[in-house]
Amino acid sequence: MPETLTALDRFNAAADAEAERELLSCCASRAFATAVAAGRPYEDPERLAGAAEAAVRGLDWPDVLEALAAHPRIGERPAGAAREAAWSRREQAGVEDRTRRELAEGNRAYEDRFGHVYLICAAGLTGTEMLARLRERLGNDEAAERAVVRHELAEITRLRVGRLLGEAQ
Repeated sequence: MPETLTALDRFNAAADAEAERELLSCCASRAFATAVAAGRPYEDPERLAGAAEAAVRGLDWPDVLEALAAHPRIGERPAGAAREAAWSRREQAGVEDRTRRELAEGNRAYEDRFGHVYLICAAGLTGTEMLARLRERLGNDEAAERAVVRHELAEITRLRVGRLLGEAQ
C-alpha cells in the first residue's frame, strides 16, 4: 500500500518557487520566504515553525515593513478570497462594531506615530483586548515597538505555518 504524503512532505518536495509562494501566505516578506524555503527539508512541523519564527526575528526592518504591508488594519475586514485574507478574517473574528470604530481611531494614531500598521497576533483576543494593547503600545519608543512588532509577526507566522500544514484551525 503506498504511503500517504503529509503536507510537510509536499512542502519539502515542492519546487522553490512553489514553497516560497506558500510561505508568503504565512509572512509576506520575500526574504522570509526565500530563507525558510532554502532550509528544506524539515524533519517535522515544529522544526519548520521554529525556522519560520527565527527567520522573522532575523529580518531586516525593510523586510518587516514589506510583511506589514500585507496585513490589514486590525478591526477592518480583509477583503478577497486569498488564503491570507481568510486567515486574517478568522484571526480578527472577536472584534465588535463599537470596538472596531475605536480601533480605527487607534490605528490612525499608531500609523501617525510609527509609520506602519498596528500588528498584533489577534488569535484568541477580543477586540477590547486588542484595543487596550494598542493604547499601551502607543507609549513605546521606536526601538521598543520594533521589538514588539517582530514578536507579534513571529507569532502570527508560527500560527499560519501550522495552518499551512493543516495542523491548526
